[in-house]
Amino acid sequence: MPGPFIDDAQIAHARKLAEDITEPIFELIRRNTTVSVERTVLRFFGISDAGAGGVPLANLMVDRLKAAGVLNKGAAYWYGRALQMGARSPMEAVERLTALPAEKLGPLSPEMEQNLREEVRAEAHAAMEDFKSRIAQRDALRKELGSAPAPHKYVIVATGNIYDDVDQARAAAQAGADIIAVIRSTAQSLLDYVPHGATTEGYGGTYATQENFRIMREALDDEGRKLGRYIQLTNYSSGLCMAEIAFAAAYERLDMLLNDAMYGILFRDINMRRTFIDQYFSRRICAQAGIIINTGEDNYITTADAYDAAHTVIASQFINESFAKRAGLKDWQLGLGHSYEIDPYRADTLLLELSQAMLVRRCFPNAPLKYMPPTKHKETDIFFSHAYDVMADLVAIWTRQGIQLLGMMTEAMHTPLLADRYVALKAASYIHRAAAGIDEEFTVREDGKIANRAREVFGRAMALLEECQKDGMVAAIGRGHFGDVKRAETGGKGLDGVLEKAPDYFNPFQEMLEAP
Repeated sequence: MPGPFIDDAQIAHARKLAEDITEPIFELIRRNTTVSVERTVLRFFGISDAGAGGVPLANLMVDRLKAAGVLNKGAAYWYGRALQMGARSPMEAVERLTALPAEKLGPLSPEMEQNLREEVRAEAHAAMEDFKSRIAQRDALRKELGSAPAPHKYVIVATGNIYDDVDQARAAAQAGADIIAVIRSTAQSLLDYVPHGATTEGYGGTYATQENFRIMREALDDEGRKLGRYIQLTNYSSGLCMAEIAFAAAYERLDMLLNDAMYGILFRDINMRRTFIDQYFSRRICAQAGIIINTGEDNYITTADAYDAAHTVIASQFINESFAKRAGLKDWQLGLGHSYEIDPYRADTLLLELSQAMLVRRCFPNAPLKYMPPTKHKETDIFFSHAYDVMADLVAIWTRQGIQLLGMMTEAMHTPLLADRYVALKAASYIHRAAAGIDEEFTVREDGKIANRAREVFGRAMALLEECQKDGMVAAIGRGHFGDVKRAETGGKGLDGVLEKAPDYFNPFQEMLEAP
């Protein structure tokens, strides 16, 4: 493992800067809600089906309340109103509220208000207990079957057809995969609804739906029992439906979710206010569900130069950690992202990549970390590509990464075939086995290239954090400090889905999720 490189006081100062940077954002979060948060509340209550034309019932109800100008009181409040009007099921609640004209959604007496909130809190408590029981089922199976030692080998399946994904996932597990990630269909993050049911068509991936989550989880549990080890499942909680997908994934017993504080802002042009609010509620759900989040700093150095922008990864990791801790996540749930992306034709690449990975491990010693493989500089020479991936495998075991996404030798050519995954898993297993304990056998010179590079990158990260503290997070994003991408506070998609909370806003699930 790395030597001191950076002393504890410097790392503590970086954390304090990150806390100062994120604090103003939490004021925004406290004052506002979003259509996605409110739809998530309804999903907690069991409103997860779709109506005519496949439109999710949660969308129908929230859109109706928003159009009536009353959503800022909270969807839970209006769900309670539907119960008072005699609704006996989630479907009836939607029907009653969507059928009423806005002028009939008037105020109640104080006594009726109190009774409504008590009744809804009781139902919310029962829903939360059901939610927790689902998580307990997952944890019991994980304990029964056990998991492989880290780094956990993480591979992607993405055919567009969930049933074909299942076949590929089983094959990957049989070849040694510890984590299966189902990539979402291209641009699903820009949909302001969650598609319903099992899907068999997708472009560049498979739609993230609750039914697809259920199908894959059941298949992996079945395969895990055959193999005698637990297989973890991950998907993407990002975009305009972060919180809803977090709920659906947690309810269907997923283990990990890609969930980043800034990814949607930078790489999908989703409004930053919307993103910050949605990510907070989604992370509260992840904290309750014991889900490990994977952050997206590895993306910064695919749009920016990995050598020159290495410090932005470190700065963002401290910011992501601060957001996550404020949402109740623990160190073991922080799969902070970074990657092996420096131009392979630069001299000393292995030393530079070791330095970056050691620096991340030094700053976040108790986090699992998620290490991404080379992608940006991949070539169609599959033999070079395979060797390139193996170097990332070596850095992963040397620096004790917890989660390692494996590179594919055909990365630059086509969506990987089953055989490509098999080769990647076989090579990674060999390297992890052959180099186990290498970090305990070598020490790094305090005056050498690895240590000096780590100090240089950390120093630049501190300067960026200090600038963000001085000028604010919004200004830093506006100047393109992360991923060389500039975004404006009121730009992007989804701002019209942000609402300021009414003084009597009601969300019993947030109350429970935030309870000590």
